[in-house]
Amino acid sequence: MTPDARLLLAWYDRHARVLPWRVGPKDRARGVRPDPYRVWLSEVMLQQTTVAAVKSYFMDFVSRWPTVADLAEAPRDDVLKAWAGLGYYARARNLKACAETVASDHGGLFPVTAVGLKELSGIGDYTAAAIAAIAYDEAVPVVDGNVERVIARIFAIDTPLPAAKAIIREHQARLTPQSRAGDYAQAIMDLGATICTPKRPACALCPWSEACLARAEGTQEDYPAKAEKANRPVRFGAAFVAVRADGALLLRQRPDKGLLGGMTEVSGSAWSTGGDADASAAPFHADWRLLPGRVVHVFTHFRLELSVWRADIPVRHEAPAGTWWSPAEAVAGEALPTVFRKVIEAAVPGATKRAKRRAA
Repeated sequence: MTPDARLLLAWYDRHARVLPWRVGPKDRARGVRPDPYRVWLSEVMLQQTTVAAVKSYFMDFVSRWPTVADLAEAPRDDVLKAWAGLGYYARARNLKACAETVASDHGGLFPVTAVGLKELSGIGDYTAAAIAAIAYDEAVPVVDGNVERVIARIFAIDTPLPAAKAIIREHQARLTPQSRAGDYAQAIMDLGATICTPKRPACALCPWSEACLARAEGTQEDYPAKAEKANRPVRFGAAFVAVRADGALLLRQRPDKGLLGGMTEVSGSAWSTGGDADASAAPFHADWRLLPGRVVHVFTHFRLELSVWRADIPVRHEAPAGTWWSPAEAVAGEALPTVFRKVIEAAVPGATKRAKRRAA
């Protein structure tokens, strides 16, 4: 039995999630069209990040930069600071570059096809398809993690991910209707997020339950099949938190290229597989104290363990070249990724929590 897109759309009309970037089915039926800028912004933010985490960031962005032209004109450092905490920071750099291209080369208008959208910085297959479908109703297959799970279960696809991606995409292409392609794309993502969940899916509430091979076999949680993950290598380093007598922290900017490019950090050593780093990489001579424990942060391809050193510095101490003293009240506005917020919290307990409240 082939899943019927009409059943899914009828379910979506009743149960669509209310999201700040979404034009719901009732409004779309009245002729309200999604704003491609808001669709693009939300899709970039949602890559490898949860809806709950994205909502406040999205609202902050659209309040500060209501249009793609506004974002194009914004200082890049302001965009990086506003992005801090969302992770995968190349997305923020690509976001800014893409906005500039749309504003300068396309008159502030996004291309209307997935093919045209893919030519923009930072927009790959998935994001191009999502924008084209949701904003312009192009009947292109949209496949995110939720869709992969739904399709893998419906068709009981045994091929492990990521090898199964091409098979899943083919099924999604056949299921995508020519009419209401944008609503269909959002409907199947909602189905995966709320009904066809990784654990204990609510199959009794699913509009496609009768067509689901995995449900018929009672093997829903076996899908999607995944190849065994390789063990993440472990890297080590040292981080140095210099705290001035007035509470200011010594910070610097990471190089544009590479991991966390362009973001803000405390001084530190290179990260290597060679074990703990000592205080030789400290930014200047001081009474550096090694703090107990380590800060652990897991990136996509490796696990990082940082030893944290703290030094208390007089107010008149000058910042070395390439660094600056960030006043305690300004730390909230710095473009600090999560790993360095952890480091600062380890050295100055409560500092990042206060910063988050000020930034909210």
